[in-house]
Amino acid sequence: MKVLSLLFLVVLVLATITTSTLGQGTRVGFYTTSCPRVEAIVQAVVQSAEQSTPGVPAGLVRMFFHDCFVNGCDASILINAPNSENTAPPNSLLRGYEIVNAAKTQLEIECPGVVSCADILAIAARDSVLLAGGIARWNVPTGRRDGLVSRDTDTTNLPGFNDTVDVQIRKFAEKGLNTQDLVALSGSHTLGTSACQLFSYRLYNYNNTNGPDPSIDPSFLPTLRDQCPNGGDGLRRVVLDTGSQNTFDTSYFANLRSGRGVLESDQLLWGNPTTRNFAERFLGLPGLVGLTFNVEFARSMVRMGNVEVLTGTQGEIRRVCSAFN
Repeated sequence: MKVLSLLFLVVLVLATITTSTLGQGTRVGFYTTSCPRVEAIVQAVVQSAEQSTPGVPAGLVRMFFHDCFVNGCDASILINAPNSENTAPPNSLLRGYEIVNAAKTQLEIECPGVVSCADILAIAARDSVLLAGGIARWNVPTGRRDGLVSRDTDTTNLPGFNDTVDVQIRKFAEKGLNTQDLVALSGSHTLGTSACQLFSYRLYNYNNTNGPDPSIDPSFLPTLRDQCPNGGDGLRRVVLDTGSQNTFDTSYFANLRSGRGVLESDQLLWGNPTTRNFAERFLGLPGLVGLTFNVEFARSMVRMGNVEVLTGTQGEIRRVCSAFN
């Protein structure tokens, strides 16, 4: 009964949060009359992708994050062209483009010229969390328009895999997001994988010490080295949340506590007292005022989803997500 009560409380809180949430011109139910089946269509496409290629939809959360941090949530990351955002090093390893494109194809048949690619990506990111067992179903405010610019040079301020906590906090603050948002959204790394090239430097010659990053749990080091041999395939993928990579839960934070964060930027969150406080509260550690990770993650996703959005007559509604009209 206690579990059922908790689930009911989470759903109730989320409903209260998101049904009244208004962004910069976005609102819940934007397509109620113009394309009422939009969410059902996107969810079906994401679910089908998960069944055919397990784990790939998890990349949609990361893609949404990378889109919103560069000129706002305008689907500019989806443009497939020379020197576009998705050609930049921070984005070149992202996966899931085909899922958004497939949803767009179906929606153009259902209600042509109505649903933006930016909204499809926002909805699909939410649905990928639901498929991974996240109980935090949140209503996604929609009404975004697609951007008209996509440049690789605009990606320089994306949060990086080796950013210090101070740099991470600054980059989030520049987008109107606070430190709790930073820790909550970093929790999306409970899903998905990373390429060896983004963290193998921690395993062999960290800061030119000819040894590993001392923050790595010594018992975990052989596992990472086995998966990412020195001088090996940098594109080989390793799960970010050891032992729970396909389930949306708080084990990511438990791994940080144990020195098992794969990316340096993640592990540093535990080493900093300010960010560790939020991680500890998400874990519900004794003596702290707890935070429900699912609820706070949903809040942060809604806030991030309204970063610098285009609405009204701004931008366009693309016919295909990979190219400007």
